[in-house]
Amino acid sequence: MRETAGGILVLLGTFFILISAIGIFRMPDLYTRMSATTKASTLGIGLVLAGTVLYWFDIAIAARAISIIVFLFLTAPVAAHIIGRAAYFDGVPLWKHTKIDELAEDLKNRGEDSE
Repeated sequence: MRETAGGILVLLGTFFILISAIGIFRMPDLYTRMSATTKASTLGIGLVLAGTVLYWFDIAIAARAISIIVFLFLTAPVAAHIIGRAAYFDGVPLWKHTKIDELAEDLKNRGEDSE
């Protein structure tokens, strides 16, 4: 039963990683690609590691997997945020159908406040 649940989690995680890979090719610009890959791959890797813990059911493996999951959940969103801001300030264009540019509004408001 435990092995079956572990296998299901690994397959589900693999599915999310596949969705992440498809998102890289299907999304129109850097920002949406980054969003798709960060969310789907983080969840996918977390599920694969959780499935590994259930399948092997060893305390050493569980400790490593949990520490990797925590590290990944803490660092992936921060890294995506930093990469996105760097790309924005470097002039990487937004998708032509982007409706809201909150960073431009925030920068404009900051400029008005300093005057």
